[in-house]
Amino acid sequence: MWEIARSWVDGWAVSRRAAKPVDVPWGLRIEVGMPTRTVRHVLLDSDVETVRRLVGGITEPGTCIKAFLEPDIMAPWFSSEWEPTDPGFLMAVGLRPSVVRAPEGYTAAAETVDDVTYVRVLAADGELAARGQIGLTGAACVFDQIITEEAHQRLGLGTVVMGTLTNSAIENGVATGILGATVQGRALYETLDWKVLAPVTGFIHKPVAP
Repeated sequence: MWEIARSWVDGWAVSRRAAKPVDVPWGLRIEVGMPTRTVRHVLLDSDVETVRRLVGGITEPGTCIKAFLEPDIMAPWFSSEWEPTDPGFLMAVGLRPSVVRAPEGYTAAAETVDDVTYVRVLAADGELAARGQIGLTGAACVFDQIITEEAHQRLGLGTVVMGTLTNSAIENGVATGILGATVQGRALYETLDWKVLAPVTGFIHKPVAP
């Protein structure tokens, strides 16, 4: 489980072109964004005292702390200056070749730049209908930013994106897919045989205005 969790963090950083995650006593620390910098912490060690010291030392707005724990376990660690993020789920699957059939009038194409593969599904008029990407980290990859535009939903385009990304990952020698799913996304991924490994709970530091 922790190997998958670490691979998720590494692949997410590759996908978002963030700094390489740094090992810290509580897990991993990631600096995101330039020139405006925010920090994300992912807890791999949920020792309460260690976490309380981390939380108590954070003053920078926008700092995010995530862990693979249920919200009711984490909530007592945070003051009113912290807001919960939307619930999520760590999911994984052994990748297998996928038969991809885009609906009539739609086309899907993949492009790899450095260690990120991007898939775009276009409508007949050239409008972007759906998209997604994977961060490649070796034997595993992280699926990220899987989005279907509202006007093109309920046509199976999310499945097209996932299948195209899966085939691209396999071509790059990847055996395992990992992602952090929203509640809505989980329903799609489970139809594609992805399995939930753990909840993903987060809190963002947003100090109360004086």
